[in-house]
Amino acid sequence: MSRRHPPRPGGWGGADADDTGCTVLHVDMDAFYASVELLRRPDLAGTPVVVGGGARGVVLSATYEARRRGVHAAMPVSRARRLCPEATVLTPHHADYARVSAGVVEVFRSVTPVVEPLGLDEAFLDVAGAVRRLGGPARIARLLRDRIADEQGITCSVGVASAPFVAKLASAAAKPDGLLVVPRARTVAFLHALPVGALWGVGERTEEVLLRLGLRTVADVAHTPVATLVRALGEGTGRRLHALSWGRDERRVVATAPERSVGAERTFARDVDDPRLVHRELLRLAERTAARARAAGLAGRTVVLKVRFADFSTITRSRTLAERTDVTREVHATARDLFDALGLQRARVRLVGVRLEGLARSAGQPHQLALGERERGWREADGAVDRAGARFGDGAVRPATLLGPPGGTGAAGGPDAAGAPGDGPAGTTW
Repeated sequence: MSRRHPPRPGGWGGADADDTGCTVLHVDMDAFYASVELLRRPDLAGTPVVVGGGARGVVLSATYEARRRGVHAAMPVSRARRLCPEATVLTPHHADYARVSAGVVEVFRSVTPVVEPLGLDEAFLDVAGAVRRLGGPARIARLLRDRIADEQGITCSVGVASAPFVAKLASAAAKPDGLLVVPRARTVAFLHALPVGALWGVGERTEEVLLRLGLRTVADVAHTPVATLVRALGEGTGRRLHALSWGRDERRVVATAPERSVGAERTFARDVDDPRLVHRELLRLAERTAARARAAGLAGRTVVLKVRFADFSTITRSRTLAERTDVTREVHATARDLFDALGLQRARVRLVGVRLEGLARSAGQPHQLALGERERGWREADGAVDRAGARFGDGAVRPATLLGPPGGTGAAGGPDAAGAPGDGPAGTTW
């Protein structure tokens, strides 16, 4: 894959920037879900693409061609279609995202052990220990970008700075497919040109307060007395924003596990009160959740069920297992038991979700054998399904319960997501 390193305006970034002491990198994949989808649909490259659910689903990601039309993540898919009617809307493939994310993290960890992932598509890295071996931080950033493009086929943007929040701002300014270095000596100048909303911790309400005070840029905040900010925002927020406005950030990159949890959820195209439809959807979600865990080489100890009702009230229930698992059947059985234990009495359900927590590397996990247990069982069956999916596409092999005629009632995100009574075997048999 060809690489480009576009120059950035204003003298920032570039191979010749002074990166002395700038050992914090923020690496952010560009339109991650959409970029991964383009790997299977290269014919759509350069066109507006939206990744998301059905009529009541939301946008998970969009290519920059769609973003220029106003489409953004968390927007209802219906609104995205109105803003960009020529966009191609693709159903998400979460197992693919987990697989590519795991590959990206492996690239990070080959450079430095100090990696702090922030979800599937971004991470902080502290490369202080890698400078002697690999060169300066800017050189390491270029190395990471090239390897991710070559090995995973997607692009990323990297911010290089002396503090985490400055590196994150730099990666945002470098998008798409760019590299931006903020020299330590120019950190304050870089920050002061930004709007107040760029500061960490400034949400809509905090921004409204700052704007009412006439503070529109980070420079305005920096030159406002701390006492004034404290009176307007409170002790903690006022002092923290003042410190950040001068580039003072005590936070350090902390190495963490690649993911704290994996899961999947679906919004039904219509609210449902039939437990058979919910059971069927739980099977689909358990299948996706377990596949994501296996793709990342992880197994989880706790299964979490999420249920959102027609009035938007939401509840969660969880159960911790005797041993970690990445087996679809075990995840599904636990999620179904949690749902049945609610005793909902035909309550109307809008959304269900399944999540696997307490993750650890699946390799070497102990497994307690049961009396009479077969030598090969559901774990091996899942492995065969994964291999078939990798070769022939997701859904090449599926539980019989999930097979049915296309165009059922569906859940947001796919035409066959939940189905209607009679569109497949009753219940959730295997």
